[in-house]
Amino acid sequence: MSDILLNVNGIEVIYNHVILVLKGVSLQVGEGRVVALLGGNGAGKTTTLRAVSNLLAGERGEVTKGSIELRGERIERLTTAAMVERGVVQVMEGRHCFAHLTIEENLLTGAYTRKDGKAAVARTLDKVYAYFPRLKERRASQAAYTSGGEQQMCAIGRALMAEPKMVLLDEPSMGLAPQIVEEVFEIVRDLNHKERTTFLLAEQNTNMALRYADYGYILENGRIVMDGEAAALRENEDVKEFYLGVGGSDRKSFRDVKSYRRRKRWLS
Repeated sequence: MSDILLNVNGIEVIYNHVILVLKGVSLQVGEGRVVALLGGNGAGKTTTLRAVSNLLAGERGEVTKGSIELRGERIERLTTAAMVERGVVQVMEGRHCFAHLTIEENLLTGAYTRKDGKAAVARTLDKVYAYFPRLKERRASQAAYTSGGEQQMCAIGRALMAEPKMVLLDEPSMGLAPQIVEEVFEIVRDLNHKERTTFLLAEQNTNMALRYADYGYILENGRIVMDGEAAALRENEDVKEFYLGVGGSDRKSFRDVKSYRRRKRWLS
């Protein structure tokens, strides 16, 4: 892997002092890479992202074991604001926009912490509009009256206004039409290639994520059960069967089959 930007080493996360959600999760994100965190609902993807961006406290969660390093610096105790200053910004699941503000006002809130002046912010805004021309068309519209796809683009665009080095993207495809999902992922690829923005994205749409990611980690029940280059994961028989919906004409339900096969193939 290229230069390591983020190193998550054996973290455990507990909610409300009793509920163990992550059980020794380790992963690495190389500078300039797109890394996908895959798995079903409840696997621990969102919790992993929140652990990195230090948003757990608001959910009464905490990292109780392990370490998280950004460029070699321990970051578990930093504030979310300090993480933004270091170039790490999270786009939350569910397209959180300020409904009463216009698209442009929403975007400008992302530049709130910047100290390099209005001209620099204006240049970044122009760049965001170049990546998201639909937002430019809707710049004066209240966010509440825009489509789900436009709100997702607005949420990503707002993160970009902070000029991040790494974007944590939580379930970008949720609730969107397939065509819009593809458009969003194409923009992620564009940003990665042209701006060298690093992405760690949590995604249930495994097929789409593995098309655009460089590397993937699969989470189940708070543990990493498989990882590898995206191309290799796409060809893996278990990934095909359980996450891509391919193979096994006599398949039982996922719930019936997976524990036996995972134990035999993955966890032995």
